[in-house]
Amino acid sequence: MAKSKNNDGLGEPLEYDPDFNGPLKRRSCTDVLCLGLFIVFIAIWIGIGLYAILNGDPSMLLVPKDSSGRRCGKDTSVKDKPYLLFFDLTKCLEPTVPFTGCHTPQVCVSSCPSEFYLEKNGTVMHQHFEEYCIQQGAEPVEPQCPEWLLPSQPLEKRCIPILAQINESMISQIQSDFSLDKLKSSIRNIKVIGQAEEVGLNIVEDLIHAWWKIAIGILLAVVACIIYILILRWTAAPMVWLSIIGVVVALAAGLYFTSMEYTKAKERYNNVTEFDEESKSHLKTKRDLWLAGLIILAIVTTIILLMLIFLRKRIALAIALIKEGSKAVSSVTASLFFPIFPWILQLGVIAYAIAVAIYLSSIGKPLYATRDVTDQCHQNTGILNNTKCDPEAFLKETRSSCIDATCKFIKLDSDALYPYMQVYNVFGFFWLAFFVTALGQMVLAGIFAQWYWTFHKKNLPFFSVTSAFFRALRYHIGTLAFGSLIIAICRMIRVVLEYIDQKLKKYDNELTKAIMCLLKCFFYCLEKFLKFINKNAYIMCAVHGKNFCASAKDAFMLLMRNIIRVFVLDKVTDFLFFLSKLLLTLGVGAVSYVFFATDLVSFIDNSNLNYGLVPVVIIMISTYLIASLFFSVYSMAVDTLFLCFLEDCERNDGTPQKPYFMSKNLMKIFGKRNRKQD
Repeated sequence: MAKSKNNDGLGEPLEYDPDFNGPLKRRSCTDVLCLGLFIVFIAIWIGIGLYAILNGDPSMLLVPKDSSGRRCGKDTSVKDKPYLLFFDLTKCLEPTVPFTGCHTPQVCVSSCPSEFYLEKNGTVMHQHFEEYCIQQGAEPVEPQCPEWLLPSQPLEKRCIPILAQINESMISQIQSDFSLDKLKSSIRNIKVIGQAEEVGLNIVEDLIHAWWKIAIGILLAVVACIIYILILRWTAAPMVWLSIIGVVVALAAGLYFTSMEYTKAKERYNNVTEFDEESKSHLKTKRDLWLAGLIILAIVTTIILLMLIFLRKRIALAIALIKEGSKAVSSVTASLFFPIFPWILQLGVIAYAIAVAIYLSSIGKPLYATRDVTDQCHQNTGILNNTKCDPEAFLKETRSSCIDATCKFIKLDSDALYPYMQVYNVFGFFWLAFFVTALGQMVLAGIFAQWYWTFHKKNLPFFSVTSAFFRALRYHIGTLAFGSLIIAICRMIRVVLEYIDQKLKKYDNELTKAIMCLLKCFFYCLEKFLKFINKNAYIMCAVHGKNFCASAKDAFMLLMRNIIRVFVLDKVTDFLFFLSKLLLTLGVGAVSYVFFATDLVSFIDNSNLNYGLVPVVIIMISTYLIASLFFSVYSMAVDTLFLCFLEDCERNDGTPQKPYFMSKNLMKIFGKRNRKQD
């Protein structure tokens, strides 16, 4: 019986083609113009990278600068003095130092002091220490020298005192030169910094001690994912329902635990005396944190329960599709590990883009400007404040009345093309990153489409992954470049909007805020929609070998003709996959917690760990990433099989001449069957 025609603008249903049996073997190159543009773009990007590497010097960005703005070890006058010495380290202990700088004289030196020195009764500094002084100007102005020096060693090109070589006698002599308030302030800040450093050092120490345990935990996470997927192959329905029930139980347990802890924190806060302000503030913070956790868990649990209630009738259909995906994945086991390849390529793209950005930032000539020029200094020398200067010429001038004036390094005066090259680099990163993702999607689509359209699955080629990979590289790089270019442009627009929004914040205009919010929301939704279209376009291209526009149109029309199925099946499976990843992460995290953060396991020694949660958190994050890597294959399998299923329903009718390619399980779910020959 002939299929009825559609007149609603969604195109005609696909006609039966006796020669169609899956991904075409004979195809031609698609989107050649975009391929050429892509090659030219990559060549220019590589050229920019070579230019940046040959002309840039990242060490310039990390070079310390003295009080005169000279870069230690870089500028001519201090070429042989790579280290920076601080006169009074106690002034470098303020919490705002990383933002405001250390307000003490600083000088470039050839080597850090190896001996203890203390100025007494105005004695002249020993000749051996002269290089640690700052020459204020031409003679006869006396140089400015530090009042004391401690044995030091270079750390990040800065002289840091060696605590092992400093005794109480040295400290007692130095303390007499400080005021009591300054001493108390220094001790307090040292404690704060020491505590922060202690936490960081303890975490690093835990990673060093427990690295092999973390490695075993990650390996077990991989094994758990593989076992879960293998079990999913044979018992899809029980495993999916186990994931749903497990996540709900875990969230309920989390709600109970956080509510108990919140109640305890609230009682402790209410019972503390009004005079104990420090304890009251600490308990209030702890109470609020538990309350925030309780609210978040309650919201997440409510959302998941509501989704389960409204989608309960469609979960069975989604499970059938997941089971089909399991069969396809287990039939082509190599596809399970293929995402590792594009993942490695993604790391390469990220590393290259970061390297180019850093090298580009270090290109340019140093720009110096005068600072702290007084009116008297200007009258005597004609020097203006905030004007360009040359450090060498500035030091040679007579500055008897310009002792405080400096010629300070401001920034690297980059080439006029620098901002354009950085923008090019950012856009290149987006395009290449999305291209690698698209390549992985098309290869997997080719694998699972070939599996679906092979009527007798035992006839599936052994090297399906290899053939799909080389087919994508041989014919469809242009299509991949086209699709990823569209997403990259959309992402670049979003970045520009964020930049504009940051610039407009200082005006505090409600209208501009509303417009920017609408624009950002629009382009975010647009990017999500384009990614959905692109993914299905790659599937159609992998099957039929058409260009991007034709594949996107065919996929969109096919999906729109079956919009109800798209919503209730395709998106429900994504939700179920998320629950499966969440269950694996929580399960592995719970086991890790028992091993690393409790004393329930006696054969593992955790006494050398400062924070038992450090390896647990790392293992949980790694588990989620690993599970996402594996389930990305499943997601692509389900999307591909779903699109092929829709096409199968339109092309065929179950007669002996036009039999369905779908499995018996899918036929049963959707009430279809292949009729036998009369």
